[in-house]
Amino acid sequence: MRTLLIILFPVILFSCSNERPYPWLAELDSKEGFEESGRNLMAVKMGLNLLELSTKEETKILIAVHGSNSRGYEWIYPLKTLDDDKTLTLFYRWDDGDCPNPSFLSLNNSIKKLIKENTKIEKVIIMGHSYGGLLVSMFAERWKLNVPAEIHSVAGPLAGISRLNLKCNYEKPNFISNNVEFFEWRTQKALDNAYKDLETDPQTIDLEGSKVRRLPELYRGKRLGHNWSISWVADEIKP
Repeated sequence: MRTLLIILFPVILFSCSNERPYPWLAELDSKEGFEESGRNLMAVKMGLNLLELSTKEETKILIAVHGSNSRGYEWIYPLKTLDDDKTLTLFYRWDDGDCPNPSFLSLNNSIKKLIKENTKIEKVIIMGHSYGGLLVSMFAERWKLNVPAEIHSVAGPLAGISRLNLKCNYEKPNFISNNVEFFEWRTQKALDNAYKDLETDPQTIDLEGSKVRRLPELYRGKRLGHNWSISWVADEIKP
């Protein structure tokens, strides 16, 4: 037994020393290292992940919800841009290969717990991109908390797509609950590689009370397509 422990110890030590570091927001690089930072972000555990320690003095919660097959890098600049001293920033990692409802319910429960733990919160901002935008749109009808919610769907296929509608019995949101502000940020279909070959634009729905804005053709002199749409929105809504 003693010999076995001597053999195992260096193996265990090596394993621990090579664990991936937790992607604290301050350490994420939105410039040259954005791709590596994206990989680190997507390596967090499933569920709602804090990207910074709470001071318990924050008045806003910001939750980012990734889209299908995300590589994470599209979130680095927006998260660092939107965070401030009064904002507690989190990232929701979910099974984007499955139907959205189970992950929506899990996120909803996590938000309830988070608000109980942070009693000074005055607003919850939930921002979803692509398939994540569809997930966060479910809060439009189902937000039941007293704290106001600001929901942003960025390039979200809110009208649904055929395989999703059949497999998941998906239905687009039909109304917006009290205490909710709902924003739709739609890319230009012809410039969006995720949607340009579809017959119709899956971002387009008719939802009374929704604040809709179509994104421009260019962002910083380059084509404004699917992934960089979040960065454009972040610049528009930053504090």
